[in-house]
Amino acid sequence: MLVKHTLEPVYNNNSKILILGSIPSVKSREYNFYYAHKQNRFWKVLEIIFNEKILDNIEYKKEFLYKHNIALFDVIKSCEIIGSKDSTIKNVKANNINKIIKNSNIKTIFTTGKKSYNLYMKYCYKNTKILPIYLPSTSPANIGNYSLEDLVNEYKIILDYI
Repeated sequence: MLVKHTLEPVYNNNSKILILGSIPSVKSREYNFYYAHKQNRFWKVLEIIFNEKILDNIEYKKEFLYKHNIALFDVIKSCEIIGSKDSTIKNVKANNINKIIKNSNIKTIFTTGKKSYNLYMKYCYKNTKILPIYLPSTSPANIGNYSLEDLVNEYKIILDYI
């Protein structure tokens, strides 16, 4: 099924880091915001790292990201995908990441998961010239590979760049 990225990037001119996923999941597209699946641990990891409760509210989540100088977007503009399975992604068209970088203070890019890392390197790196830092996926599909504690330990590196 052809899926087009419909979510706007979250950033402002103070953003220092950019966190990139692959493409919003089915649940994220339904909710109209990033990492919306109840079992995705992205927001929980950030809560722990920043020792701050993140309400399940789009505007609150945006304010949280702005407050901590975090930009959020995805590598893929459109692709064919079955459900939310990154392993089925094909026929990729990439988002314009440079627009975000030019209109912010971003010096560091993090990718969440192997697919976003590989796609960034294939489609975006040649334009941005910013080597990404790989972070493991917070997806429920990755729950057997990384505990919440493991993810928190990996994601703490973000604090060094903001």
